[in-house]
Amino acid sequence: QVQLVESGGGLVQAGGSLRLSCAASGRTFSSGGMGWFRQAPGKERSFVASISRSGGSVLYANSVKGRFTISRDIAKNMVYLQMNSLKPEDTAVYYCAARSPARPSASIWRSDYDFWGQGTQVTVSS
Repeated sequence: QVQLVESGGGLVQAGGSLRLSCAASGRTFSSGGMGWFRQAPGKERSFVASISRSGGSVLYANSVKGRFTISRDIAKNMVYLQMNSLKPEDTAVYYCAARSPARPSASIWRSDYDFWGQGTQVTVSS
């Protein structure tokens, strides 16, 4: 099993920045792709960003491309999401997700992820 714990959420004004962190523990997670998803009230959980095992491949939702950056530190078992130029429509609960070690690539699909964190709230005021 892999346990994922997100942190770094909070309230920020539009145009501001936040950095989300995801700490992984348990079975080695570093072999799998990692991702961030978000869920706004009344909406489906949607893809935000993903990074491959090596970090050489990253994917972003069109809505965050150019504003958000995903990164990982395998030695520290951490994944990060740097969010800049935040907009009110970025308000959501953000979830960290991990693929199993046999799945090293990045992915935009929820069904490709085997482990999920509990989420951290991000609220962007206008």
